[in-house]
Amino acid sequence: MLWIKALHIAFVVCWFAGIFYLPRLFVNSAQTSDRNTLQTLAVMQRKLYRFMSLLAILAVLLGLLLLGQNWAYYSAQGWMQVKLVLVVLLIGYHLACGRYVHGFEQNKVKHSHIYFRWFNELPVLMLFSIVILAVVRPF
Repeated sequence: MLWIKALHIAFVVCWFAGIFYLPRLFVNSAQTSDRNTLQTLAVMQRKLYRFMSLLAILAVLLGLLLLGQNWAYYSAQGWMQVKLVLVVLLIGYHLACGRYVHGFEQNKVKHSHIYFRWFNELPVLMLFSIVILAVVRPF
């Protein structure tokens, strides 16, 4: 079980690295009008999104495996229930990133770089909340 937990944490860390970097690419895309730069950024976004999606899947699957080890305990814990809601929101954020990747490829994203700077802050709040819930277990 410790191997599963270690791998889960490693995949979560790697997933978050992508979640922190991808919106920065969105900021750069929203700031430029140079066609070559936009194409390069679109390729970077697509490749990063594919890679971080694999990391997300592995993180979620290992997390579910950990939950299944002691579901009776975890399902009754308030901190875990809140954490799982945040994980679902994080998956929604990840999927929203995928829509933006597709939108930038199609040149259909109209948000400004300021929007994406704020958009980039959301996973920071989720990460802090999830880590505090998992370590401190305040409920």
